[in-house]
Amino acid sequence: MQSEFLYDTARKWFFLIPPIFGPLQFFIDAPFGRFAPSNDSILVLDGIKSWIIMELFSPISFITALYRGPWAASLSVMSTPQVILTSLFIIHYLNRAIISPLRTPSRSKSHIAMPIFAIMFNIVNGALMGTYLASPTASAFLAGAFSRPSFWAGTILWAFGFMGNILHDEVLLNIRRKSKAKGKRNENKLGKEHYAIPHGYLYRYISYPNYFCEWLEWFGYALAAAPLPAFISLTETMRTVQPPWLFFWAEVWFMISRAYRGHQWYHKNFPEYPKERKAVVPFIF
Repeated sequence: MQSEFLYDTARKWFFLIPPIFGPLQFFIDAPFGRFAPSNDSILVLDGIKSWIIMELFSPISFITALYRGPWAASLSVMSTPQVILTSLFIIHYLNRAIISPLRTPSRSKSHIAMPIFAIMFNIVNGALMGTYLASPTASAFLAGAFSRPSFWAGTILWAFGFMGNILHDEVLLNIRRKSKAKGKRNENKLGKEHYAIPHGYLYRYISYPNYFCEWLEWFGYALAAAPLPAFISLTETMRTVQPPWLFFWAEVWFMISRAYRGHQWYHKNFPEYPKERKAVVPFIF
């Protein structure tokens, strides 16, 4: 009962915190990537190593909650839709935490505050997602998943988002690879990394298609994995919203402000930056 109480409490706070703290990043640059501190300090960490460590906390927390949580599951009793959704979560983080960073030729350093925040987020989010997938609520909802169009539509959206994320990350990686091959330093003198204007695919329309594709990915996942929350009132929404929707909700709140700041940075540092590009949602924002 105590574990279930903690789960419900964490779920409600995970709904409330993103819209409170996410908008702050419209005014404050998160100290990583192009906004990473340029000075050497014990508080400034290697970008690739810190990324791998902080992202690994999510699948570890997810698997722990799935098999050791209040509704601990086993592969023998999980339904096929539950196994599929578990696999999609692990596949995402296998790429995000291991494959992608190891393929990155270089990455800007990060202030220690960013990995600390990310670790806290990933522990809670991973635990909520793993606990949900093993819960009676998920089992009941997913019992008839294969006959529900939303499950297949969500799974397809997840696949398109996942592939789009990798595709647009590859554009950025190619900029770094070419820069490294030529021995270039950052032409804008904002650190050791080289930045250039990305082109191709959804970069024609937005500055952050990798963010947009990740939203598409987790919206699809939520559509497949969980019922829509009730929107009758705030109290009822908090009571009925499930972790897959909370993950999508949190990502939008925390990432939209970073995309806006990064979009402004591109325009400030590249006078020739395409004026018609939006920040993160094609034709809209």
